[in-house]
Amino acid sequence: MDILTLVGLLAGILIVGLAMLANASLLTFLNLPGLAIVLGGTFAVTLIKFRMSSVVSAFRLAIGAAFIDRVARPTDLIREVGELARVVRKEGILGLENHQSDNEFLKKSINLCVDGHPPELVEEALLQESQQTAERYDVAERVFRGIGESAPAIGMLGTLVGLVQMLNTLDDPSSIGPAMAIALLTTLYGAFIAQLVALPLADKLQLKAEDEARNQMLIITSIKNIMRGENPRVMTELLSSFVHPDQRTGLTPEREG
Repeated sequence: MDILTLVGLLAGILIVGLAMLANASLLTFLNLPGLAIVLGGTFAVTLIKFRMSSVVSAFRLAIGAAFIDRVARPTDLIREVGELARVVRKEGILGLENHQSDNEFLKKSINLCVDGHPPELVEEALLQESQQTAERYDVAERVFRGIGESAPAIGMLGTLVGLVQMLNTLDDPSSIGPAMAIALLTTLYGAFIAQLVALPLADKLQLKAEDEARNQMLIITSIKNIMRGENPRVMTELLSSFVHPDQRTGLTPEREG
């Protein structure tokens, strides 16, 4: 669980909610027509911009990326592939057959190696898999950035609708209040959706995509070295470039006697 995302989301909602409750009740800020304009309009614009399958996939990916921290630490991956390299030097490539990994990309890499495919084919397959993963993250990020752009704009449209209604009913004081509520609250709803939900999720997807791409490139580099029979110590030293200098302590194994 990526607890910081949940804390940030709840803190943002709590702060806005407390500000609303300072001099009014939450019902004061509930306007169903205005909410329908923003939600319905934003959803419609999103469907115009993207395929339905892309929108559904984006929400699934966002939930996983934002609330479930599945990205492995590079230091853990380096230690794991270092152990794989030592197994291969002792038992050959088939020694990896019984290795169980929690990382799906590494698991696929091991299976390709064990199946006896040439290094060029293994590298090509892994690069294609990495590219497809990056494209999925990119589409999901663009979906949420699109929502972040559309929601405030639809909110402004709702504001214009409310102002027109208000100007057309100036002779009826009882209708001015509801029209003004739509005019103001639609802007609030649009800004809330964009700034507290859509844009933060887009940034989180971008961050997770970068982390995932780094880990996959680390694994690809590792597999290439393992299939060449590279010394585990040398390979670990090469892979340490994927890690911040402060975290490299203890990565390099002792020299083999």
